[in-house]
Amino acid sequence: MTKTGEPASPIGHEAGWLHEPQSVVVHLAYALDIGDEIDLEAARRLLQGEPGLLPRRKRTPGSIGYRPAPIRVAVDATGIQLPGAPRLAADARADLSLFDFGAVSLAVQFPLVITPGALLELAGSLADPADLDEAAHRSIAPWIERLRPAVYDFSPSDLSEEYLVFQLSESRAGWLKEHAPWIAGLVRLEAEPLSASEVAEATRLAISYTPHDLVVLDWAAGFIADADCEDTLRVIEFANVQLLEFRHIDDRLDDRLEAAYKLIRPERRKRRWLSYWRSHEHAVRQVRELEIEAASLFERVDNALKLVGDHYLSRVFDLASTRFHLRGWQQSIRRKLETVGDVYDLLIQQAGGHRMEALEITVVILIALEILLALWRH
Repeated sequence: MTKTGEPASPIGHEAGWLHEPQSVVVHLAYALDIGDEIDLEAARRLLQGEPGLLPRRKRTPGSIGYRPAPIRVAVDATGIQLPGAPRLAADARADLSLFDFGAVSLAVQFPLVITPGALLELAGSLADPADLDEAAHRSIAPWIERLRPAVYDFSPSDLSEEYLVFQLSESRAGWLKEHAPWIAGLVRLEAEPLSASEVAEATRLAISYTPHDLVVLDWAAGFIADADCEDTLRVIEFANVQLLEFRHIDDRLDDRLEAAYKLIRPERRKRRWLSYWRSHEHAVRQVRELEIEAASLFERVDNALKLVGDHYLSRVFDLASTRFHLRGWQQSIRRKLETVGDVYDLLIQQAGGHRMEALEITVVILIALEILLALWRH
């Protein structure tokens, strides 16, 4: 790196372009789970929010949208700053979305006028988003507390998911051809030059609707060259929420299954019959409740956004799903739900076996008592 902070060698087809100020918006999506379910109507009254309908263009059919629509509330973003506190072209704006399946998502927009080289440096400083996440969490904490009466089983999770998108409104053709290494650095949050293979992998999942726009998504960040892209941003934000919820469901399944496994293990049978039976009965009920709860939450999250009919937005969501490995999480959850069903069946079998043992012992005791009574009478 040079002393000026710009890359030592040109990145992209036009070296001078790296020093030309550009209008850029840095978007932060921060998702958090706060409970099992949010009563959206009660939340709307508590926070004075409005239904957050999916923005649509002329091409978007009326059937495309959320089921049900989340509640969206404008919140104060003054406590959230980008690393290095770059000068903003306008005040940062933030909206909080509340989903019925218990998730909230904070979307923050930071408008900047910045050179592409300096933007790459900013992306590198965002590779560790811990401070940004903490600031986002602090800013929505009072809103979450106000939501408590509208949340069933209020229990904010320690898990969170953040995603960054760098949006340029400049319209031009050949974005990837001319600036692929620079775009790769942004979506990888890496200020240092990347190898040709890494550039190819980072920019592999890209989509354009016209010759002059571009969407590139990677695991940690995305790049959009489009002035009118609010619908695209909402789809990416929802994919980030889905990732959070799938991780949350997966963790809960792991915890409950481990508790159930302990009851199946042979050493547990050394416990007294009465206490074992009570814990076994409780475990059977918990496992069954978990199966129903996890399956219901999984289906609600998976079906909350309907994109059938808009091929472009569907492809954007597919890009995000691929980068976030959502299908892998779905498969993992389905396997664990099947395992939960198997554990439930096994616990039921064990419970039936214990009932039979109890009946056999009772019969033996009754026979012994009858024999003793007959001997006593004679």
